[in-house]
Order: sequence, then C-alpha cells, then structure tokens
Amino acid sequence: MIDSSQFDATRDDRKTAALVAERLTVAPESRVVSSLAFARELLRGNATKQAGEEFLGDPAFTSVFFLDGEPHKRKRQAISRFFTPKVISTRYRAVMEQAADTLLAGLRTQGQGRLDQMSFELAVTVAATIVGLTESNQAAMAKHIQATLIALRVPTMSRWRRPVGQLQATLSGLRFMLCDVQPAIKARRAQRREDVISHLLDEGYPDRAIFVECITYAVAGMITTREFIVMAAWHLLGNDTLRERFLASTEADQIVTLEEIMRLDPVVNILNRRVTADTLTSSGSVTEGEKLVFDIRAANVDEASVGACPYALDPDRARRVKTTGSYLSFGDGGHRCPGAQVALNETRVFLDRLLRVPGIRLHREPDLCWTDVLMGYELRDAIVTCDPA
Repeated sequence: MIDSSQFDATRDDRKTAALVAERLTVAPESRVVSSLAFARELLRGNATKQAGEEFLGDPAFTSVFFLDGEPHKRKRQAISRFFTPKVISTRYRAVMEQAADTLLAGLRTQGQGRLDQMSFELAVTVAATIVGLTESNQAAMAKHIQATLIALRVPTMSRWRRPVGQLQATLSGLRFMLCDVQPAIKARRAQRREDVISHLLDEGYPDRAIFVECITYAVAGMITTREFIVMAAWHLLGNDTLRERFLASTEADQIVTLEEIMRLDPVVNILNRRVTADTLTSSGSVTEGEKLVFDIRAANVDEASVGACPYALDPDRARRVKTTGSYLSFGDGGHRCPGAQVALNETRVFLDRLLRVPGIRLHREPDLCWTDVLMGYELRDAIVTCDPA
C-alpha cells in the first residue's frame, strides 16, 4: 500500500492538465458542473438528456450512444449481454491475451515499438470481436478505421482544405464499408453469431445503419482505449514504485490502479447535457432548458469527494474514501460507458505483459496532441524498447 502521508498539496501527477487547461473550451451559454456529487446526482437522475438529440434521425436505427429515455433503455438492455463480466472473462479474455502476445512478440523481435500503434491494434482486435468485424484482415482494417477518422478533423480544417478532407473521409468510409463491414454483414446474414452486427440484423437494421454503428463503436471503443493504454503505460513506466506495485498486485487491484490513473488523466473530458425539468438535488438545482457541461476532469479531482491531495496518483484512494475508483471517467448513470470493463481488462492484460518484457523501458515519451472535435487529448509516437529476444 502506498503511504498517503507522502503526498502534499503541491504534488501533481497529472500528465495532461496543462494541455487541457489551454485547449478545452465550452460554449459561453453552458453551465459547467464540476462537483462530483452534483454531477452524479444529475447523471443518475432523469432531469437531463444528451445535448443534440434534436438532430437525430429515426430512433429505431439510431445508436444507443445517442438516445435517451425508453428507446435508450431498451437498446441498452439488448446489448448489455455483450459486456457482462462473464462474457469478458470467457469470450474476450482469450482474444485480449492472444492479441497482446502477438504484439509483444513483434516488440521482442524488433527491440522497439510504438505504443500508440500497438494499443490501437489491440483495441481494434477486441472491439472487432465484440462488434463482429471478423471477416477481413485485422491489420488492414485498423488502417481503414484510422483513415476514416479524418472525418473528425474536417470541421476544424481551413475552408480550402475542407472539401479535400471531406472527400478523403468519404472514400475512407467507403473502403471500410466495402472491405470490412459488408463481408461481416454477409457472413452473419448466412449465420448469426454472438456479436453486435448479428443483433442489429435481428433488429432489422439496414446496411447503412450498421455501418454507422461500426463507426460509433470505433470512436467509442477503439480510439479512447488506445489513448488510455498509452497514458497508463506512461504513468507505470515512469514510476518504479507504481510499476512494482502493479506487477505484484492481483488482477482486481491492477484494475484499481488503472482507474486511479484514468481519474487523473481521463480520455473523455466533458459531457454535454440539456435540462428537461426544474430539479432540486441535495447538491444544487438546475432549471429546464439549461445547457450543462459536466467537467469530468474537475469532478475527478473534487477534493470534497475524492479526498486530500486530489492531484496525487494514489491507488488506495477509492478504497479509503469508499467509492468507485473510476469516478466520472466512464460517465455515470444510464449513459455510463457500456464497454468500461472491456477497456479496463484489455488495458490490464496488455500492460501486465508489457511490463514483464525483459529490459522494457520508455525510450521516448509521447507527444501530447489535441482534437477539438472530441475535446480530448491524443498521445503519439511513444517508443518503448526492450532487450533483444
């Protein structure tokens, strides 16, 4: 156990605080919620809905990530079977371990590797298994998905660059559809399996709606997990005490350490909601029509809820203050990330193996980048090296 008395008010273990403080912006008409207790009450209640719902299409074929109320509840219940602890341990665990072993075998052979590339390939393999994108080459599909992500940057491009970016995004999406999504749909039309695409076919989804779901899972599962794996590796490789504790811990305690890392450097920084009814809670009140921005990062370091020295990385914190270790890092309430345990488990499997590679060390720290569309950080070009195989 780490002795919390070693922490002081000036200690700050966050890696991305300065970048987020510089780049994170919210609409001036929005009210920022930074209290963890108040945020939890609102997110677990029924007084808010996702901002932007008015732009949705047919709810029958809209992703669960963008719905509210009964439509959201029904779809959430329908997909919950893909994310249970039992399914993670019996169906996905072997996929995680095999993918991690393959990636680390390549690392041992080459003597070095890029963490963001390895973590993305792992995240793609695991998410593809859950979704059902298993009828094409996984390495090629990872490149196809990466190419489609240029669509996230189109709104921030200059006026002359935007048409070119839009064309690139369209062509990349078409390639992903033809090479990866349609073969998966065809195979599951012939024979259903236990995955999301089979479920969507049972629900009558057209091919285009299935494609949108696949892109949504790519952003929600693959992209965020990539950043989290690199961030957790950065913390662990740079702190010998934390690393030794992680390697000596049980699987459950390793998850606790990862949750504490995500508390300090959450991949998702804000959630946008709008208030649907005047509401009074034990922590405050909101008024119908208000636009709320839940500041996840601020809530995660709210000393009133997380305890003293909130900027210090302390794996024993959640146990000491008797709360869930992920705080708001995966959201809360009905819209809490359904794949949270998948992300934590694949990160744990990979890092437990990575840190045991002989001579493993962080040769180059990652570059800190920012994406305005997602209001989140990106970590690129972190290099790890190891002893020759």
